[in-house]
Amino acid sequence: MRGLSLRSPSPMPGFGLAAGITFTLLSLVVLIPIAALIARGADIGLAHFLATVGTERVLSALWLSFRLAFLAALFNLVLGLAVAWMLARYDFPGRRLIDAAVDLPFALPTAVAGIALTTLYAPNGLVGHVFQGFGVRIAYTELGIWLALVFVSLPFVVRTVQPVIEEIEREVEEASATLGAHRLRTFVRVILPMLTPALLTGFALGLARAVGEYGSVIFIAGNLPYKTEIAPLLIVIRLEEFDYEGAICIALAMLAISFLMLLVINLVQVLSRRRYGNA
Repeated sequence: MRGLSLRSPSPMPGFGLAAGITFTLLSLVVLIPIAALIARGADIGLAHFLATVGTERVLSALWLSFRLAFLAALFNLVLGLAVAWMLARYDFPGRRLIDAAVDLPFALPTAVAGIALTTLYAPNGLVGHVFQGFGVRIAYTELGIWLALVFVSLPFVVRTVQPVIEEIEREVEEASATLGAHRLRTFVRVILPMLTPALLTGFALGLARAVGEYGSVIFIAGNLPYKTEIAPLLIVIRLEEFDYEGAICIALAMLAISFLMLLVINLVQVLSRRRYGNA
């Protein structure tokens, strides 16, 4: 009688070695630092944590960071889908250039991106000057922060959705058209359900990237308390003031909110895959 196995049989050898390396590195890079942060927070105590996080300045920074990150990720669902569809389905002059430009936020240092965006959208900048004439201020406002978050999180949606679009056979669209469905109906009823899991994955990745963004935001935000001060900047301020317990409390609050948001997104992902997988 064979012993109980906790993994599915595989013809490929080396599971033990691969699992050992994976869990070791994952623990050193992710699990142990997070566990240390939680343990340090437990030493601080719930009362101190609530007193720190419950202040108006911290709540304002947390609300600003997560609200604008969510809005940026939501916007990138539409923009990222459009860009991915264009790159996957059409061949046009400059396609390779646009394809390479999508990856630019991955390679560009965030501080450089922040300086470039601020220079461009400041009241005396090339674009900001034009909007300033219409009474619209971009830099040093929430709009500027949102723009920076859109910039850094867009590639996550595009690169997650694009391969899925490329795998969809054109015969599926042709069959839908043969049955009398117009293009919009084909996209909404046939294509979009197939892309939903990838879109949710890209949304989650973009949201996680935007929530923790620091370098590109601090230049264009203006960093005004209660107005344009993001939570990561507030953590840095607490560290510079040697208020390590305050920084840990804010970091734990961000960790808890991020975990809950990603948990909800993953649950929606699972439900969508079950629904469309059984359809």
